[in-house]
Amino acid sequence: MESLRQLATHLVLDLVTVSLLAFAVYYPRHRRRDLLPAYLALNVALFTVVAALAQVGGSGGAALGFGLFGVLSIIRLRSDSIQHEEVAYYFTTLVLGLLCGLPQLDIRQAGALSALLLTVVYAADHPRLFARARRTVVTLDAVYGNTAELRADLHRRLGEPLNWTVMEVDYVRDLTVVDVRYRVPQEVKKTTADKQPPEPEPTALPRTPEPSLEAV
Repeated sequence: MESLRQLATHLVLDLVTVSLLAFAVYYPRHRRRDLLPAYLALNVALFTVVAALAQVGGSGGAALGFGLFGVLSIIRLRSDSIQHEEVAYYFTTLVLGLLCGLPQLDIRQAGALSALLLTVVYAADHPRLFARARRTVVTLDAVYGNTAELRADLHRRLGEPLNWTVMEVDYVRDLTVVDVRYRVPQEVKKTTADKQPPEPEPTALPRTPEPSLEAV
């Protein structure tokens, strides 16, 4: 009975932490609903496997544990649409399932380590952290003779280039493919219309008095 109560407590902690990660941190920033079931399923599945391994114990549990990590090491995220920060969320959900699924680990320690993971992911993927830094792959309609010309063209098109890698140069079609990391320029606070002085208000002309009937 005590083991079931302990398992239920760890399960509640796991569901709370992975829900905070998925619905409070990831989705408001990346807006990819298709990855939410993957995060939740991976976390809960790993939690159940770890909890089952803890109940088995002995050499059988150790063998299943090594097999589990062997399977996880083979898994590759082959989809090109998954960004590196989304892979970080995958591994965070995986570690949360491991931490919360260990019944021998004290619930306070599991909660503290889970809170540490959530804090690190929240801060590392914050939109204000290096908010002006961007990365893109551009195809330029020119072949450049030196680095200075390429840098000047990238600066004119994108912003301040921080680092770039020339991926392809086509002399036949005059194309250059560049993987560039750059910093977008700051937004101009005042537009040219705001900088112009306000137009003077038209002055009212003096009104001529209308002739009264008594004067006539």
